Amino acid sequence: MNSKPELETATLAGGCFWGMEEILRALPGMAGAVVGYTGGKTENPKYEDVKTGATGHAESIELKFDPARLAYGAILDMFFKMHDPTTPDRQGNDVGAQYRSAIFYHGEAQKKEAEAAVERARASGRWKRPITTEIVPAARFWPAEEYHQDYLKKHPGGYTCHYIRD
Repeated sequence: MNSKPELETATLAGGCFWGMEEILRALPGMAGAVVGYTGGKTENPKYEDVKTGATGHAESIELKFDPARLAYGAILDMFFKMHDPTTPDRQGNDVGAQYRSAIFYHGEAQKKEAEAAVERARASGRWKRPITTEIVPAARFWPAEEYHQDYLKKHPGGYTCHYIRD
């Protein structure tokens, strides 16, 4: 009898969620990706609210992955290759706290792995300035509006500031 894999959740913020989704959903072992908002104070935020910066939310991505095929640490290592974790509240042309770099951990094991991933990123020499990524407990995740989901699939060549750095 085939049983479904036990999926885990990863929640990350690193600038506009479209580009993060485009890169991370392609990782082998990824079972799903939803863009949305987390880390703020407003219940059921909408993009029009979040973009003002007043809600405290970050544009984020919630990932479901099979840990037997894709390690949480590998997701975090890609996270640190695809955005600039040294620019507080900014990625590319996007400026504001809603574009901050953050790892929203689900449990102590993820917290420890997040701390180790920050150290690996620091040691990599890829970043000349201090890493400012927040490591904070996961909060309620609110999916973004449908038009944001799979945005770059629907609009190839659309805006993104994410790319993989060696």
